[in-house]
Amino acid sequence: MAKEEKTKTPSETAEQEAAQTAEQAVSETEQKLEELENSLKEANDKFLRTLAEYDNYRKRSVREKEQAYTDSKAAVLTEFLPVLDNFERAAGNKEAALADYQKGVDMIFNQFTEILKKLGVESFGEAGDAFDPNIHSAVMHTEDADQPENTVAEVFSKGYQLGDKILRPAVVKVVN
Repeated sequence: MAKEEKTKTPSETAEQEAAQTAEQAVSETEQKLEELENSLKEANDKFLRTLAEYDNYRKRSVREKEQAYTDSKAAVLTEFLPVLDNFERAAGNKEAALADYQKGVDMIFNQFTEILKKLGVESFGEAGDAFDPNIHSAVMHTEDADQPENTVAEVFSKGYQLGDKILRPAVVKVVN
């Protein structure tokens, strides 16, 4: 009987091989599942890191933009501090003669316009210019046979521009 137990029928052998094949398939599937789970964890970790990096980049960009605005504003204001100093000196000099006082105000005005030029600000709006509603603000109209139609007859306040950007339109009287 011992020999009978050792001898397996072909169907038992086939079942045992099928069971081993199934176990191997299950083992391989579990291994692939584990690899896929690890891959998913790595991809998720990479995604979260990228998201955190983007959030940090966005916050840094906002800070840098605010800092650039503050720095540029400070740079412009620093340019005008000497003008303020000269106005203080002029206001404190009460005994100056009118001609000297006028000369000082003219010097301050020139200093101020030089700073504007240095910063790229240009003035526009002169009597005789062609009227352009994009850069002029007409507040009055006049009839004048000596001047061509749609020209600036008088400038009440000059306009200023920085490159192509109009900072302030010129306020003018226009000939109809």
